[in-house]
Amino acid sequence: MFQGLTDKLQSVFSSLRGQKVLSEENMSDAVRQVRLALLDADVNYGVAGEFVKRVREKAVGSEVLKSVSPGQQFIKLVHEELAAFMGTEEESLDLNGKLSIIMLCGLQGSGKTTTCAKLALHIQKKESHKRILMAACDLQRPAAIEQLQKLGQAIDVPVFTMPGESNPLKVARKAMETAKAEGYDILLVDTAGRLHLDEELMVELEKVKKELEPREVLFVANATTGQDAVRTAAEFDKRVQITGSILTMLDGNARAGAAISIREVTKKPLKFEGVGEKTTDLQVFNPRSMADRILGMGDVINLVKKAQETYDEKESEELEKKLRKASFTYEDYLKQMSMVKKMGSFKSILKMIPGMSSLGDLDLSEKEFGKLEAIILSMTPSERQEKDELSVGRRKRIATGSGVHVDDVNRMVKGFKRVKQLFKSMPNMKSQAKKMGLNDMMNMGWPPK
Repeated sequence: MFQGLTDKLQSVFSSLRGQKVLSEENMSDAVRQVRLALLDADVNYGVAGEFVKRVREKAVGSEVLKSVSPGQQFIKLVHEELAAFMGTEEESLDLNGKLSIIMLCGLQGSGKTTTCAKLALHIQKKESHKRILMAACDLQRPAAIEQLQKLGQAIDVPVFTMPGESNPLKVARKAMETAKAEGYDILLVDTAGRLHLDEELMVELEKVKKELEPREVLFVANATTGQDAVRTAAEFDKRVQITGSILTMLDGNARAGAAISIREVTKKPLKFEGVGEKTTDLQVFNPRSMADRILGMGDVINLVKKAQETYDEKESEELEKKLRKASFTYEDYLKQMSMVKKMGSFKSILKMIPGMSSLGDLDLSEKEFGKLEAIILSMTPSERQEKDELSVGRRKRIATGSGVHVDDVNRMVKGFKRVKQLFKSMPNMKSQAKKMGLNDMMNMGWPPK
């Protein structure tokens, strides 16, 4: 995600190394390169211009701390402005009132129907006491209703439909009446996607909005479309006054244009981001987290959230004690790898940890985890506790006992040592995630050598 922009910005930062102060002279080229990098990433032209203007104003003549190089100070300024353009803080949904209605809109192909289910699951986890109903009002795409029904079954959220009805306004009205009559707290409405800004369908959307009077109108934008998503969002906002946006397909080849531009153009917040195809792959949009990712600094903020959902406080404290005493064993390794697996793919977790990109070759598929488990369970208690060194003879015995090759055992041992080092960084993640200030960047090895 955003790899092209990340590489170009890192190149700009590298060019400032060795400079003693931030001056008009050494800033001019750096700012020009940042602007070109943003435009190449499909950032809105006006937004790119305003961005570099703000960075230049703050950078030129700014006092540089003795312990901080101009290059590092410039990184901090770019990071702060990126976060500011995307909103600075996380935005919450308006779920007040007896029935909170949330209407999703956007073009076809943006992942709107899937996002509807993702959002329902997200709310379900955060507001478990509230009853949720989804309404299938996308009558344009033949498979949309069936798709939403299947998704609803998978997450145990009911879906309101009216078989044979061709008027979405009638479906929306009946869905609202049903939600009120049956005591639902939240109604999520999936509207028809448009192939383009079709006047007839926009009028239809305006009527549905007027009928429902939703608390939230969320525009679902495909992040891979860059500025096109921004222009479309501005038009939807003009017609139905959106309250925020959701960026989808950020796990794909996104160019950063939509993420950086959409809030500045619409003046409406980015509220969520889709980071995968599963219904669990939706997270609250955090501007600082996105700025971290754009600058290639990992994603500590969302990693901490995932860890907090998976680990309890007692387990975290026990792990920290083991690491400090250097008593992290193969048994702990098996347990922790199992816990990490619950947070998502191991490769995706590694990408979120600053400085861990070198471990990108480590992954943990179901098959590999099965091998790992078999190997460790084939060890003697002393071997698992690292009291007995795993000699060549012992490794052959373990391989035979677990039904794998000796090479698999060797890889497991190597992986254990590398992951042991990885987990040493985990206990400090809460403090790192508070604010990505300059000191945090330097502590994590930024800028890269």
